[in-house]
Amino acid sequence: MASALESALALLRAAFQAVRLDLPLPSQAQTRAKVDHALGQLDDYVMPRLRQIKAPLLVIVGGSTGAGKSTLVNSIIGHAVSPTGVIRPTTKSPVLIHHPQDTEWFVDGRVLPGLARSTAADRDVHVLRIVADPVMPRGMAVLDAPDIDSIDAQNRALASQLLAAGDLWLFITSAARYADAVPWEYLAEAVERSAAVAVVLDRIPPAAMTEVPSHLAAMMTDRGLGNSPFFAVPETIVDERGLLPGAAVEPIRAWLTALASDQRTRGLVVMKTLDGAISALAGQAPLIARGQRDQLEVAESLRQDAAAAFALSIEEVTRQIQDGVLLRDEVLTRWQDYVGTGQLTRHLESRLARWRDRVGRTVRGQPIEADDAKQAVESGLEALLGQAGERACERAEASWLAHPAGRVVIQRSGAALSQVGSGFSDQVARTIQDWQSDVLDLVSQEGSGKRIQARVAALGVNAVGVSLMLVAFSHTGGLAGAELGLAGGTAVVAQKVLEMVFGDEAIRRLAVKSKELLDARVKTLMSTQLRRFTAALESLRLDPRLPGEIVDAAEWVERLRSEELVNLSLQAVLTTTEQAAIQAVEGVRTNSLEQVINSRQTTSATVGGS
Repeated sequence: MASALESALALLRAAFQAVRLDLPLPSQAQTRAKVDHALGQLDDYVMPRLRQIKAPLLVIVGGSTGAGKSTLVNSIIGHAVSPTGVIRPTTKSPVLIHHPQDTEWFVDGRVLPGLARSTAADRDVHVLRIVADPVMPRGMAVLDAPDIDSIDAQNRALASQLLAAGDLWLFITSAARYADAVPWEYLAEAVERSAAVAVVLDRIPPAAMTEVPSHLAAMMTDRGLGNSPFFAVPETIVDERGLLPGAAVEPIRAWLTALASDQRTRGLVVMKTLDGAISALAGQAPLIARGQRDQLEVAESLRQDAAAAFALSIEEVTRQIQDGVLLRDEVLTRWQDYVGTGQLTRHLESRLARWRDRVGRTVRGQPIEADDAKQAVESGLEALLGQAGERACERAEASWLAHPAGRVVIQRSGAALSQVGSGFSDQVARTIQDWQSDVLDLVSQEGSGKRIQARVAALGVNAVGVSLMLVAFSHTGGLAGAELGLAGGTAVVAQKVLEMVFGDEAIRRLAVKSKELLDARVKTLMSTQLRRFTAALESLRLDPRLPGEIVDAAEWVERLRSEELVNLSLQAVLTTTEQAAIQAVEGVRTNSLEQVINSRQTTSATVGGS
């Protein structure tokens, strides 16, 4: 059963896994590197180590090209187990050496589960060679890793992965390379996450045996590694087996043997590195959350840019309708044909009495066909809305093309976003038809009284509806009809038709409502095209809740870390008998794992001696 800390770390891992970084931002590369490192650290080290706290101590031998890592490993073991040579890179497939009785800990993928296992020599960087050797002390394994500054990118990536997967880093450098920048970047990272580190300075010329080690020791102190074990190996000739003289490597061999044989010290190393790794993961979480929030903010900015482009087109439609654009050309001609001759609109005031007589005759049972005028309204609206949709798409795409992130979204979408989507013309037609139905419904609802019903029936619902549409086209700010004097009196005539049916007050209300219904239909229509842009953004799979979830998970991990690791430390450093004895004695809790362990060791000694 998973512990609370494991559950919290699993939640943190899931949050890291969900991070999406497709938009090219200044924080993109750094955040991606942090996410990749965090996932690798969790999978390769933290989670496996938490589940098997008593597994052998894993020592990763890493360092610079040509530092003699494999030669040193072979010399410590006493025979060749890792390939050596002058061809770079020498070590491609990592080699893990362990005691035969510790095989079970390493063959099942507990450590570095992403690497296949093999017992034979291999040059594949994705294969971990497992070597069981009785020379190795029980409770410890040594892994010879590729060069951290290898000319092969795969080797460099593997070296970084392996170093993050160990309990102890045995860093090998040479007298010629110890001040190089790349190794110190790795050492600085080890310090940052409190990983256990020992340093070996190899191939020191006899004349420099005092000066160079002293300089490196000073550098280690300055960079927070002053308490790390430090070994100096002089430059010497290897024997016919390619091994260094025993005396040259004996201090390192003795130290490793003593470490392997001391369960308490070994446990302290494990817990120090594990605690530091978990703390570092929790500490990186806010930075990863910030990088994800950057992505969300840019995506939201792109969404707003697209929405603004469509809002502008909607405003233009509204303005053109209010300016009387739709009361000209074909609409005006068909309306003139409907109500009489062209002279009617040019001499409206002088012939108003005659018009009223005409309407009166119509109301008394002489209906007039209004379909042509209705179709003209449809045609005018279709052209206006079609052009507005095209302009909106062009503007929205242009705004995205001006931003590197927007260009990526367009490219990923694979759609011609600057053009309206397929079927848009049909959507425009349906929008207009739906609005015309809305207007006719208004006419029917307003004509609920018998007297009005008779007038509507006499004139025809379509005729009244077309009149209301024309008045709605000219309506703005509570004004309509003759108050605007638009397009040769087109709206005036329409208003007079409505006045004969409904009266002046009703016209104002109906005109406002008709325009509101049209505006709503236009917004709905434009939203279908805006949806193509928002769908492109949604394909990024950016979850606005994720940054908060990352921070919350990290805070949960940090709250559980000290409490649970103190208990795990007992399993790692104390025998079963000592653990049972300590359970009967109240322990001393502090924030330092080492202090807790030391205090409990004192307690166990007292209990054992009583």
